[in-house]
Amino acid sequence: MLAAHPETAYFWGRVAGDGDCKAACVTVRTNDEIAARRLGSIAGAERTDQRIVERPYAHDTSITRQEEEYTVQVVGPLAERASGALGLPFEGESGGYRLDPLADYDRQLLRGLVEGCGTICFKSGDGASDDAVGLSFVHESEGLLRTVQSLLDDIPVAAPYGDPSETSSGYWFGVDDDAVPAVGEWLYEGSESSGLFAPSRRRKLRKSIAQVR
Repeated sequence: MLAAHPETAYFWGRVAGDGDCKAACVTVRTNDEIAARRLGSIAGAERTDQRIVERPYAHDTSITRQEEEYTVQVVGPLAERASGALGLPFEGESGGYRLDPLADYDRQLLRGLVEGCGTICFKSGDGASDDAVGLSFVHESEGLLRTVQSLLDDIPVAAPYGDPSETSSGYWFGVDDDAVPAVGEWLYEGSESSGLFAPSRRRKLRKSIAQVR
């Protein structure tokens, strides 16, 4: 699980984006049932639970939304080893996010991060401006967002972004709207054959891109 492969890069991207490493257990969360099954298959997970959760919106905690959440848990010593090898936070401590060992699979790693802590939205123009697609990242750790930015710097399509800013749930930054269609297409290129994606997230991104083309 710590060797560099497309599957492990995607898995650890998801864990870094919306998961945690605690004593004897790695946990990753997703609201896509198919993605939960795929993540569980990659890691040989012993438990996958489903529940309904209320989540606050990142920029306005007075608003919540209900959604299904699937929790995949991998029981054993993997969490501590992953913390040492990849710099993931362990038992609530700050992480260094040393994801370089997975950098050869940056597309799958970034896809996991986008699905773990990224937000896709369609922005309708107001007459003075055209429709656009937004891609932003929100996480409690500014360090993780800086790591995401370093990965975006190295991909083969332009992905300019803004500096991380504080928000109610930690920090966030956005990719420039004009760059999002090319970034999104690159991100999911070849994903069908691998199965390393959340169908609901890919569908939303592709639909949004089609609306602005």
